[in-house]
Amino acid sequence: MKRSFYITRFARPGESLRAVAARAPQAEAMVASWIARVQPLAVRLYAMRRRIATISVILLAASLLGRVMFGANGMVVYRQKRAEYDTLRRQIQQVQEENNRYMQQIRGLQGDDKAIEKEAREQLGYAKPGEYVYVPPASAKSSPPTSRSAKK
Repeated sequence: MKRSFYITRFARPGESLRAVAARAPQAEAMVASWIARVQPLAVRLYAMRRRIATISVILLAASLLGRVMFGANGMVVYRQKRAEYDTLRRQIQQVQEENNRYMQQIRGLQGDDKAIEKEAREQLGYAKPGEYVYVPPASAKSSPPTSRSAKK
């Protein structure tokens, strides 16, 4: 196996400048052809600059409007959260009113003998000696259903 070594030859300073100068006309021609291709497009874009700017502003405004309306913190979400807040606030108010009623009932039962007697009569069915307690008959709808095995 034979190894070959390449020796890099550095160009002299004058040679590289001559090479660049020799290729300069080709580079100028290539750039001129690119300019000839791009120039009509550039002229057309320059003539339409106001339309392009107007369309850009309209698209920007539309995207901002869409984000404000439907984004993560947009108006649609805001209204949903606001409705949920109002519902929860009404529920809290109802629970507080119910709590106040219970607190009044507790205070009444702690210090008022007549309130205690009333609750005992209504909820427990207590009666004083010589009194009769009237219990309405159970309606047909509230009677327990009979099973099929009982009918046989």
